[in-house]
Amino acid sequence: MRILLKVGITAVALWVATVLIGGISVDGDTGARRALTLVAVAAIFGLVNTFIKPVIKTLGCAFYVLTLGLIGLVVNALLLWLTSELAGELDLPFHVTGFWPAFWGAIVVGVVGWLLHLVVPEKDDRKRDRKDDRKRD
Repeated sequence: MRILLKVGITAVALWVATVLIGGISVDGDTGARRALTLVAVAAIFGLVNTFIKPVIKTLGCAFYVLTLGLIGLVVNALLLWLTSELAGELDLPFHVTGFWPAFWGAIVVGVVGWLLHLVVPEKDDRKRDRKDDRKRD
């Protein structure tokens, strides 16, 4: 259930990026088609982040240290761009037209995802909050 929630949050964040950033688009005949495309792209983005991002972080550890983590913005942009390419290979109508839309889109997806995770706490967070409340009583 938690994975579905994360995919849903990422899909909403991707939709916000398509609304705010020129160069990121999702096409489809109907709203339902666009929504399903965003859910599929969110799943792909999750897989890309799960399997490729740790490898890049490990190999590029020195760059993360030298740039005080700012290279992470570039990595996230490239991973979003890669997700767009993979979506194209799977005939999903999601497109990122270049590096700069991917850069700003990755920032929007990250911020919106973070905000949505604050609004919709995970099950573990709710348990921890209840435990803390009991300790205070």
